[in-house]
Amino acid sequence: MKQCEMIRISEKVVELASVCEEELKNTYKLVDEVCEYNSMKVMKAFWETEVNESAFHSTSGYGYNDVGRDSIEKIYAHIFKTEDALVRSQMVSGSHALSTCLFALLRPNDILLSITGLPYDTLHEVIGIKENKSSLKSFGIHYDQIDLVENDFDYARIEEYLKNNKVKVIEIQRSKGYSTRKSITIDKVEKVIKFIKNIDKEVIVMVDNCYCEFVSKVEPSEVGADIVVGSLIKNLGGGIAPNGAYIVGRKDLIELCGERLTLPGEGKEVGPTLGINKSILQGLYFAPSVVASALKTAIFTSLLLEKLGYDVEPKYNEERADIVENIIFRNPDDLIKYCQGIQMGSPIDSAFLPVPGDMPGYDDQIIMASGAFTQGSSIELSCDGPIREPFIAYQQGGLTYEYGKIGVLKAVDNLLKR
Repeated sequence: MKQCEMIRISEKVVELASVCEEELKNTYKLVDEVCEYNSMKVMKAFWETEVNESAFHSTSGYGYNDVGRDSIEKIYAHIFKTEDALVRSQMVSGSHALSTCLFALLRPNDILLSITGLPYDTLHEVIGIKENKSSLKSFGIHYDQIDLVENDFDYARIEEYLKNNKVKVIEIQRSKGYSTRKSITIDKVEKVIKFIKNIDKEVIVMVDNCYCEFVSKVEPSEVGADIVVGSLIKNLGGGIAPNGAYIVGRKDLIELCGERLTLPGEGKEVGPTLGINKSILQGLYFAPSVVASALKTAIFTSLLLEKLGYDVEPKYNEERADIVENIIFRNPDDLIKYCQGIQMGSPIDSAFLPVPGDMPGYDDQIIMASGAFTQGSSIELSCDGPIREPFIAYQQGGLTYEYGKIGVLKAVDNLLKR
């Protein structure tokens, strides 16, 4: 049976995919090199932490003396080259971890400054950009932002702001979120942190690293970030961790985050793992390979959709900061059709038809395709976007390149049938 018949897509799409893959061989080799390096980094962390089978044991109640939880946090600190780490299932998402971090570090009258423009939608109520009685703003914490200029930091405005205001926390969101800007590469993160620290050594630089882990050989904490935050149902969970998030960084800051997550005086010492340790460890073990598959899926999507005449970002041969691929459709019908095709190519709920709808934390209606084993997992192939100009599909994930490619081919086939 031909491939096109097996997965019920047109022969034209399969032939175009073969052309793309031939062109991408050298690009894929670069992804494999980064994967191998990060695999060594993970393995070295496992060895030096001396993980043994007792780490898989479960704790309940308060979770005192959880050997596995402590091993996980030592491994994360080792990989990120930080003094300490907080890796917990009690943090239900990357946004929850970011909120925990911000409330831990900021006090009334402190200033939070974003230097990557408007943060992701789900943080608007956390910060108080959108009114909420539980926001940072409601506690008297001030927020300001400096937009990027031509996809880079506005160094002149950052310098001026820091010289005229005592900023407590600077937030850098590496991935683009639902914006049209480019994601922030690690070299740009390193450059701006050095610039900031030369002006004010005391300011805390916090990096939202969601979607960016293991995309390159270096993480933000290795280039000067004081604290770094991310989700376990994205890159580092490897598609195996069922939930959770991480915060890594300076020991004094992680202590504050632990006490915000649990309670003052107990902090990191409590928190039952309820049998999740093995999944977190195994997910991290697979993460470099899974991230490489997601990157190859994104690169393949970029070239394939560009050949079909669509605007894409990043281009297939551009340096990448995260696993997200933007496809700019410029009309709602194509956006919806493409997302519906991704759903058709998913292992779970493939017969469901996603339609735009209201979602908590978003002002616009969202179309979201995610036939995943873990609800909301974006290291598994998914695609979503707000129903607003210029109608961009934000695609991410792919546990294996082969499955990712199948999902993309189904989406393209559905798009071309419109």
